[in-house]
Parts: sequence; C-alpha cells; structure tokens
Amino acid sequence: MTKKQPEVIGWREWLGLPDLGIPAIKAKVDTGARTSALHAYYVTPFDKDGKPWVRFGLHPLQKDSLTCIECEEPVKDVRRVTDSGGHSEQRVVIDTTLLINGISMTIEVTLTDRENMRFRMLLGRSALKQGFWVDSGKSFLLGGNKNQPAMASL
Repeated sequence: MTKKQPEVIGWREWLGLPDLGIPAIKAKVDTGARTSALHAYYVTPFDKDGKPWVRFGLHPLQKDSLTCIECEEPVKDVRRVTDSGGHSEQRVVIDTTLLINGISMTIEVTLTDRENMRFRMLLGRSALKQGFWVDSGKSFLLGGNKNQPAMASL
C-alpha cells in the first residue's frame, strides 16, 4: 500500500467550514500555532440537554463587519492559549469540519476575537499534520486570489 503524498498549500489559502455555514474563508496557514483559531466577535456559553454548548457570531470576510454568521456548537474544551505576542486567554474549543481542496476533515478550532487581525482564521499545525505541507513563499496554491476563492477548490 503506498502512502499518499502530502498536499502542498501556501501560507494563505481559502477554506470552507460547512458545519458553520461558511462556504469560504481566507485563512493564514500558521505553523507556529498548534490549534486553529476562528474569529468570533461574541462567545456565549450555554447548556443544551445538560451539556456545554456555545453560541457565537463571526464576520467571515476581512474588512466586513456587516456580513454576520451566527452558530451554535457543542463545547469540546476550554483552554488557556498564548498568542504570538505572549498574551494568554481562556478560549472555547469546538470541533468542526474543514473543507480544503475537496478534502474534508474534522479539526479543533478555538474561538477568539480576531476583528483587528488581517485574517479571520488561522489554520494551525494540528490540522496541517493531517496531510499538508506548507510552501511559505507561496499563496493560494489551491486557487483563487486574495480577493476571492476558486470555488472549485473548496
């Protein structure tokens, strides 16, 4: 049985998060981050059938605070995360489906306010080790450009 070669992706790529109703979101592929992070401008924990859930809102497009998606997901964990600037915060962790280049997989995502960041999502190492190599000198190897995705690649 031959082992499948890893998919090569750039440091910026368009991804889909179908469980969250996000057909396309531009992500920074961040090999320095262990867990992927998703922009959430509000995060509200609640109980559903005796289990922890979270309701959150996100703006999936850069420089666009008018496009809003509201989601509800089961809470997988709550973790202390330290960002690249050394700031530490408690974050809710959820599992969701990632769609990239026709490949679907479940990944962990932390929810945090990324309103003032260039990217609404970071794709971290734990997702990348499921079969991706990163060419840090390239962007959008899977198609599209900085303004729009190639929908066929999602």
